[in-house]
Amino acid sequence: MSKEKPTANRRAPASKQGILRGTKTTDAGQNFVLVIHGGAGTLNRESSTPEQRAQYRTALNLALKAGHEILKNGGEAMDAAVAAVTVMEDCPLLNCGKGAVFNVAGKIELEASIMLSKPPASHPAMPASRRGTSLTLLTRTRNPSQLARALYLAPELAPHPMLSGAAAEAIGSELGIDTVDPSYHWTEARWREHRRGLGLPEEPVQYPVTDQKFEKFEPLDMMPTGTVGAVALDVRGCISSVTSTGGRTNKLVGRVGDTSVMGGGFWAGEWKREGGSSRGRGTGTGNGDYYIRLNAASTIARRMQYLDEPLHKAAQQVIDDLYRDGGLGGIIALDLNGNGE
Repeated sequence: MSKEKPTANRRAPASKQGILRGTKTTDAGQNFVLVIHGGAGTLNRESSTPEQRAQYRTALNLALKAGHEILKNGGEAMDAAVAAVTVMEDCPLLNCGKGAVFNVAGKIELEASIMLSKPPASHPAMPASRRGTSLTLLTRTRNPSQLARALYLAPELAPHPMLSGAAAEAIGSELGIDTVDPSYHWTEARWREHRRGLGLPEEPVQYPVTDQKFEKFEPLDMMPTGTVGAVALDVRGCISSVTSTGGRTNKLVGRVGDTSVMGGGFWAGEWKREGGSSRGRGTGTGNGDYYIRLNAASTIARRMQYLDEPLHKAAQQVIDDLYRDGGLGGIIALDLNGNGE
């Protein structure tokens, strides 16, 4: 991530972000759009090979296609965003799910969140005030984004906007969400990264005691700080965002990042404006501590709502404030018209 004058659309290197606009419209002319990002980190041509960059592009293209398939068939924004993020969670190259980073104690603690601008059409009885669900300190969930979706849709079991750890995973098990041994998330590249970051020897590698076979992958985003995320707009005008992360390399045990803080690292909102409704949604990637301090994601929406700023201007101001305070990262966002940043 460049430290020069930041722009909202310079949120990540080109190979780690994507946007796919649909052509299907409703009678009202509503398009569908999907925007994804693969997280913040150090990724450049000088330190990578064409083959490595191709691996990232392939992973992101698969994520885009998974979400697009749902949207083009009239599916929910929520389901499309989860589908895209699930693909990224299964990819060991990215800092989420299978490729998540380690904390200072050599453990993996995952976070995920989901938020909608309005209740999904598939669940019309869902209270509009429910908004979303976030999770932190997960260790046994294969796909945290799927758990976030499941708990959002189960207010009778998970009435709170945020849950953590074993309690959240136990409810997920009741709902049929896959759980795995914590060793599933272990990758050699992230383990070596963890040891280097602490100034400890990388050898011998301490492989988990498991029957699992470990393939060797070389992620390019060494010492990453970001989430992965997806923001989708469906043909009914619902915007949904989904984020998932392993957090910061060598974070303190129990650290809660912006991915699980509503308004900090993610947001979706709808408000009434003269002449109709407006909606905005964003998800951030970078040093989450700064996103929390600035309440970054919801600040974009509030600037649009109260200052009548267009999406690109509101997002740019938040990014400028983030860098001014010493933070690092970027944002992807959508408005009701399908404009993406």
